[in-house]
Amino acid sequence: MQSKTPTGSAVTLGRLMGPQDANSLGNVHGGVIMKMVDEAGALAAMRHSGGPVVTVSIDTMSFQKPIYVGQLVVLRAELTYAGKTSMEARVEVQAENPFQAGDITHTNLAYVVYVAIDSDGKPRTVPPLEAENEAQALRMEQAGKRQAFRKQQHEAERLAQQVSDRDAKGNPHD
Repeated sequence: MQSKTPTGSAVTLGRLMGPQDANSLGNVHGGVIMKMVDEAGALAAMRHSGGPVVTVSIDTMSFQKPIYVGQLVVLRAELTYAGKTSMEARVEVQAENPFQAGDITHTNLAYVVYVAIDSDGKPRTVPPLEAENEAQALRMEQAGKRQAFRKQQHEAERLAQQVSDRDAKGNPHD
Protein backbone atom coordinates (compact mmCIF):
# COMPACT_ATOMS: atom_id res chain seq x y z
CA MET A 1 0.00 0.00 0.00
CA GLN A 2 1.39 3.42 -1.01
CA SER A 3 2.32 5.65 1.93
CA LYS A 4 0.77 9.10 2.37
CA THR A 5 1.97 12.28 4.05
CA PRO A 6 0.42 14.28 6.89
CA THR A 7 0.13 17.30 4.60
CA GLY A 8 -1.79 15.27 2.03
CA SER A 9 -4.62 14.64 4.47
CA ALA A 10 -4.47 17.86 6.53
CA VAL A 11 -7.74 19.72 7.09
CA THR A 12 -8.52 23.31 8.08
CA LEU A 13 -12.04 24.20 9.22
CA GLY A 14 -13.45 27.49 10.43
CA ARG A 15 -16.69 28.64 12.02
CA LEU A 16 -17.97 31.87 13.56
CA MET A 17 -19.21 31.27 17.11
CA GLY A 18 -22.75 32.46 17.85
CA PRO A 19 -25.01 32.70 20.91
CA GLN A 20 -26.29 29.14 20.28
CA ASP A 21 -22.74 27.88 20.94
CA ALA A 22 -22.30 29.57 24.31
CA ASN A 23 -23.49 29.94 27.88
CA SER A 24 -25.15 33.09 29.25
CA LEU A 25 -21.75 34.73 29.81
CA GLY A 26 -20.76 34.38 26.14
CA ASN A 27 -18.22 31.59 26.69
CA VAL A 28 -18.40 28.88 24.03
CA HIS A 29 -19.29 25.47 25.50
CA GLY A 30 -16.44 22.97 25.62
CA GLY A 31 -18.70 20.37 24.04
CA VAL A 32 -19.13 22.55 20.95
CA ILE A 33 -15.35 22.72 20.55
CA MET A 34 -14.97 18.98 21.21
CA LYS A 35 -17.47 18.18 18.44
CA MET A 36 -15.61 20.45 16.02
CA VAL A 37 -12.29 18.84 17.00
CA ASP A 38 -13.74 15.37 16.35
CA GLU A 39 -15.08 16.45 12.95
CA ALA A 40 -11.77 18.01 11.85
CA GLY A 41 -9.75 15.00 13.00
CA ALA A 42 -12.18 12.58 11.36
CA LEU A 43 -11.93 14.42 8.05
CA ALA A 44 -8.12 14.17 8.12
CA ALA A 45 -8.39 10.44 8.95
CA MET A 46 -10.95 9.90 6.15
CA ARG A 47 -8.69 11.66 3.66
CA HIS A 48 -5.75 9.49 4.70
CA SER A 49 -7.65 6.21 4.74
CA GLY A 50 -9.84 6.92 1.73
CA GLY A 51 -13.07 5.97 3.48
CA PRO A 52 -15.17 6.10 6.65
CA VAL A 53 -13.70 6.13 10.15
CA VAL A 54 -15.00 5.90 13.70
CA THR A 55 -13.69 7.73 16.75
CA VAL A 56 -11.96 5.44 19.25
CA SER A 57 -10.66 7.91 21.83
CA ILE A 58 -9.73 11.46 22.59
CA ASP A 59 -6.44 11.16 24.46
CA THR A 60 -5.87 14.77 25.30
CA MET A 61 -8.19 17.72 25.09
CA SER A 62 -6.76 20.66 26.95
CA PHE A 63 -8.73 23.90 27.16
CA GLN A 64 -6.02 26.54 27.52
CA LYS A 65 -8.00 29.73 26.83
CA PRO A 66 -11.72 30.53 26.55
CA ILE A 67 -13.46 31.13 23.23
CA TYR A 68 -16.18 33.77 23.04
CA VAL A 69 -19.25 34.50 20.93
CA GLY A 70 -18.20 36.51 17.88
CA GLN A 71 -14.82 34.84 17.50
CA LEU A 72 -13.85 32.79 14.46
CA VAL A 73 -12.70 29.31 15.50
CA VAL A 74 -10.13 27.75 13.17
CA LEU A 75 -9.18 24.08 13.52
CA ARG A 76 -6.18 22.47 11.85
CA ALA A 77 -6.02 18.68 11.83
CA GLU A 78 -3.09 16.57 10.66
CA LEU A 79 -2.32 12.89 11.07
CA THR A 80 0.58 12.04 13.37
CA TYR A 81 0.24 8.24 13.42
CA ALA A 82 -1.03 5.48 11.16
CA GLY A 83 -0.97 1.86 12.27
CA LYS A 84 -2.58 -1.12 10.59
CA THR A 85 -6.17 0.14 11.00
CA SER A 86 -5.90 3.06 13.44
CA MET A 87 -4.79 6.66 13.03
CA GLU A 88 -4.07 9.55 15.39
CA ALA A 89 -4.92 13.13 14.43
CA ARG A 90 -3.42 16.18 16.09
CA VAL A 91 -5.98 18.99 16.13
CA GLU A 92 -5.01 22.57 16.95
CA VAL A 93 -7.73 25.10 17.77
CA GLN A 94 -7.36 28.86 17.46
CA ALA A 95 -9.78 31.70 18.11
CA GLU A 96 -9.50 34.76 15.90
CA ASN A 97 -10.97 38.23 16.02
CA PRO A 98 -12.66 38.42 12.60
CA PHE A 99 -12.29 42.22 12.55
CA GLN A 100 -8.58 42.37 13.32
CA ALA A 101 -6.10 40.39 11.24
CA GLY A 102 -3.42 38.73 13.33
CA ASP A 103 -5.42 38.77 16.59
CA ILE A 104 -5.15 35.01 17.13
CA THR A 105 -5.31 33.02 20.37
CA HIS A 106 -4.24 29.37 20.60
CA THR A 107 -7.00 27.80 22.69
CA ASN A 108 -6.88 24.02 22.45
CA LEU A 109 -4.83 21.03 21.42
CA ALA A 110 -6.24 17.53 21.08
CA TYR A 111 -5.10 14.08 19.99
CA VAL A 112 -7.90 11.92 18.62
CA VAL A 113 -7.71 8.26 17.56
CA TYR A 114 -9.79 6.83 14.71
CA VAL A 115 -10.18 3.39 13.15
CA ALA A 116 -10.92 2.99 9.45
CA ILE A 117 -13.92 0.77 8.75
CA ASP A 118 -15.30 -1.01 5.71
CA SER A 119 -18.93 -1.16 4.55
CA ASP A 120 -19.65 -3.86 7.16
CA GLY A 121 -18.24 -1.76 9.99
CA LYS A 122 -15.13 -3.94 10.31
CA PRO A 123 -11.64 -2.41 10.68
CA ARG A 124 -9.74 -2.05 7.42
CA THR A 125 -6.09 -1.42 6.61
CA VAL A 126 -4.85 2.16 6.16
CA PRO A 127 -1.84 3.45 4.22
CA PRO A 128 1.42 4.03 6.10
CA LEU A 129 2.24 7.61 7.11
CA GLU A 130 5.46 9.17 5.82
CA ALA A 131 7.00 12.36 7.24
CA GLU A 132 7.96 15.16 4.87
CA ASN A 133 10.13 17.10 7.32
CA GLU A 134 11.76 16.97 10.78
CA ALA A 135 8.76 18.49 12.58
CA GLN A 136 6.44 15.82 11.18
CA ALA A 137 8.97 13.09 11.97
CA LEU A 138 9.16 14.28 15.59
CA ARG A 139 5.35 14.41 15.89
CA MET A 140 5.16 10.90 14.45
CA GLU A 141 7.75 9.64 16.94
CA GLN A 142 5.81 11.19 19.83
CA ALA A 143 2.58 9.70 18.46
CA GLY A 144 4.17 6.25 18.40
CA LYS A 145 4.93 6.62 22.12
CA ARG A 146 1.34 7.69 22.81
CA GLN A 147 0.09 4.66 20.86
CA ALA A 148 2.31 2.32 22.91
CA PHE A 149 0.95 3.92 26.10
CA ARG A 150 -2.63 3.49 24.86
CA LYS A 151 -1.97 -0.23 24.31
CA GLN A 152 -0.61 -0.57 27.86
CA GLN A 153 -3.63 1.29 29.22
CA HIS A 154 -6.02 -0.91 27.25
CA GLU A 155 -4.38 -4.06 28.62
CA ALA A 156 -4.56 -2.73 32.20
CA GLU A 157 -8.26 -1.92 31.72
CA ARG A 158 -8.88 -5.41 30.29
CA LEU A 159 -7.22 -7.04 33.31
CA ALA A 160 -9.14 -4.82 35.73
CA GLN A 161 -12.39 -5.81 34.02
CA GLN A 162 -11.53 -9.50 34.40
CA VAL A 163 -11.05 -8.99 38.15
CA SER A 164 -14.31 -7.07 38.36
CA ASP A 165 -16.15 -9.81 36.45
CA ARG A 166 -14.75 -12.49 38.80
CA ASP A 167 -15.79 -10.44 41.84
CA ALA A 168 -19.30 -10.09 40.45
CA LYS A 169 -19.54 -13.89 40.05
CA GLY A 170 -18.38 -14.47 43.63
CA ASN A 171 -14.94 -15.80 42.66
CA PRO A 172 -12.67 -13.04 43.94
CA HIS A 173 -9.45 -15.09 43.99
CA ASP A 174 -9.38 -17.36 40.95
